[in-house]
Amino acid sequence: MRNARIFLSFSFALLLVSSLFAQQQTSKSKSADKLYEKGNLSNNVVVRNAQNINSEALDYSPTFYANGIVYVTTRHKNGPKDKKLNSTFMELYYAELEPDGMPIEPDEFSVQINSQVHEGPVSFSRNGSTMYFTRNNLKKGLTKANSKGKIVLKIYEAKRGDYDWEDVKELPFNSDEYSCFHPSLSADGNTIYFASDMPGGLGGMDLFKVEKRADSWSEPINLGEGINTPENEAFPYIHRSGALFFSSNGHESIGGLDMFMVDWVNGEWSSVKSLGEPFNSPQDDLGFIINNKGTRGYFASDRDGGKGKDDIYLFEADNTIIEAEKELNLNAKIIAYNMETNAPIEDVSIRILERASDGFAEGDDLYDIQLLPGGDDGSLVMKLVRKSADKLGESSMFTDQKGEIDESIKSNKNYLVLGSKKGFESSEIVFSTQGESKDQVIRMPMKPRTCSTMSGVVTAEEYGTRIPNAMIKIVNECTGAEEIIYANSNGEFETCLPLGCEYAIYAEKTGYTKGLSKISTVNPETDKEVEVNVKMNPIVDNIINEPIKEGSVIVLENIYYDFDKSAIRKGAARELDALVELMKSYPSMEVEMIAHTDSRGGEEYNLDLSLRRAESARKYLIRNSIAETRIKAFGYGESQLRNDCFDGVDCTEGDHEYNRRTEVRITKIDEPVKVQYDNGKPNNGRMD
Repeated sequence: MRNARIFLSFSFALLLVSSLFAQQQTSKSKSADKLYEKGNLSNNVVVRNAQNINSEALDYSPTFYANGIVYVTTRHKNGPKDKKLNSTFMELYYAELEPDGMPIEPDEFSVQINSQVHEGPVSFSRNGSTMYFTRNNLKKGLTKANSKGKIVLKIYEAKRGDYDWEDVKELPFNSDEYSCFHPSLSADGNTIYFASDMPGGLGGMDLFKVEKRADSWSEPINLGEGINTPENEAFPYIHRSGALFFSSNGHESIGGLDMFMVDWVNGEWSSVKSLGEPFNSPQDDLGFIINNKGTRGYFASDRDGGKGKDDIYLFEADNTIIEAEKELNLNAKIIAYNMETNAPIEDVSIRILERASDGFAEGDDLYDIQLLPGGDDGSLVMKLVRKSADKLGESSMFTDQKGEIDESIKSNKNYLVLGSKKGFESSEIVFSTQGESKDQVIRMPMKPRTCSTMSGVVTAEEYGTRIPNAMIKIVNECTGAEEIIYANSNGEFETCLPLGCEYAIYAEKTGYTKGLSKISTVNPETDKEVEVNVKMNPIVDNIINEPIKEGSVIVLENIYYDFDKSAIRKGAARELDALVELMKSYPSMEVEMIAHTDSRGGEEYNLDLSLRRAESARKYLIRNSIAETRIKAFGYGESQLRNDCFDGVDCTEGDHEYNRRTEVRITKIDEPVKVQYDNGKPNNGRMD
C-alpha cells in the first residue's frame, strides 16, 4: 500500500500505483542540498511526532487553518468503509495548536464537507472564507465512474457560511476521465497548484497550475520538465514567499517520496532542491507546510518510529528557513495639525499599532479589563477597553516643528495611529496599506481640549487595597448632569470633565459603603490632570478578600463557536486571554467554565457538544499557564437559552449565536489583604 496516499489511498488509485515505488533506490547522498543552500540545516531543525493527532491509521497532508491545522485521516472507526482498502473513508479533521506548535486532540472539521466518500488535502483562502479540497467524483450525491470504470478525483470549492461550509461546487478544469487533486492556493487567491494524471504530462502524476479568470479558471498549465519527471509529483504547497514545495519519487529521491522545493525567480522556476534530512527519509515524506516566519511547520511521513501508517510531524528551526512573504517598506509621513486653525502641532506623541482582522490593536498591555453588570440575573459581562494614549507608556516618536514625522511601515497591513499631546484631545486614525506600494501621507487633525482629564482610583479606606469593577457616578454640580463609568480590574478609571464646574464622584459596589470625593475644574489648566481617590469601606465579612465575589458569573460574550463545533474561532479568544490575565492577577481564583449551545440539534448531542466546548476553553487556559487544578469544565447544552429560540422557532443566526456562550463561575477566591502603610504604621493598627 506504499504511497497509495498519493491518490489519497482511494481504491481505484491503489490499482494504478501500488507497485510504482517498490524498486526505489536509496543510494542518494544524505548530504542533500538544503533550502536556499544556506548550509546544513539538520543541526538546527528539531522534528517531533505530533502524537496527539496521530493514530494507527493514515494521518497526513496538514494545512494551516484558524488556530490550528486541518489534515486528512482514516482514524474514525465508525461509518462506511472502502472495501478495497478495508478502512473507513478519508475525512478532514481539525486540531488546535499548543503555544509550542504541538496539535491537541482533534475533532471532525465539517459536517457538510466530510461525506460518504473520500475527502482529501485542502487549501484555504487567506481570509479563511473559501476552501478548495479533493473529493471522489460525485454526481447528485453518488460516485460516478469514468469510461474505464474508475472513480477519479476532482477539486471542489466551498464557501464558509453561517452554520458550516456550503455552496460546494466542482471546479471547471476537472474531468471525468482523469484525476485532479491536492490543491494549493496562492496567497493572492489567483492561482491554484495541483497534481493530475491528465494526458500530455511527463509521466505518472505531474504538477499543474490554473489561474483566476474573472469568475472562472484558466486551462491547466503543466509546470514543466524542470519540476515534473517521468515519475510522480504530488502534494504541492505554495508558500507566501512564492516558493513551491512538493513531493516526488523522481529527482533522485532518497527513497519513496521525498520533499523538494523550487523558487520563482525573475519570471521562471529555479532548479529543484531536495529538503534533505531531517525532512526526508528512506520512507515516504510528503505534505510539507511552513509558517510565514519560516521557523515552524509540519509534514507527514511513514518513517520508522511512527504511530501508524502515516504520521504528522512538527518541525522547528532555530533560524528562518525560508523568507516570509515579501513585504514592501513604505514611508509614512504623519502630519498633525490643529483642526480649528490648521496650524501644525509640534511634539505630538505618535504611536503606530497594527490592527488584527477583528479590529483590535496588536500588542501587549493595550487593554483594560472591565466587568460590567450583565442583567437582572446579577451576572457580569467582560469588556476590553483600550487604554488612552497617555496610559500606553512613553513614545519615542514625536512630530517636528512642521507637525510632521516620517516613519517606516509595511505593505499589506492594517494600522491604527494614535496622536496625543497635552492641551489636545487624543486623535486616532485607522488606515490600511493593503495593496499599496507607494509612500503614504496620513493627516491627523487634533482638537484643542476643552475639558480636564480626571484619573481616579477606588480603594478600601482601612486597607488601601484597590477595589476593582466599582460603578463610578459623576455628578456635575453646575448642571446636575450624571455620567456612569466603571473602574477596571485594577480599580482605576478615567474620563474628561468640562471646565468651570464642581463635581461629586461617587463609587458604589455591593458589599461596600458608598464612596464620595469632590473635585473642581474651575481653575485648572486644560493640560493638567486631576487625580482623585474615592474611598469605600467593606460592610460584608471577607469581602475585601474577594475582588470578585465568590459565586459571580462572568459571561464571555465574544467567545464564538461555529455551529456544531467545539473549536474556538480564530481571533475569538481575546476574552479568554483577558481571563488568563485576571487569574494571574488573582492566584487564589478557581473557576468553572460553563458552555451553552443553541437549540438546534438533539438535547443529548448538544449536552455533549457544550461539554466539549467548555473543555476547549479549559484547555486554552491551561495552555496559557493556568494550573488545571483551578479550572473545571461543565456543559449545559440547550437547557439555559437566553432568548426564545427554542426548537421550531424561526430565529436569525445572531439570535442563535447569542445562546452559544461560555460563562465563568467564580467558585473560590481568597486574596490576601495588602495593607497600605502610612508613616511606618499600618492603617488603624491593622496588619495582615
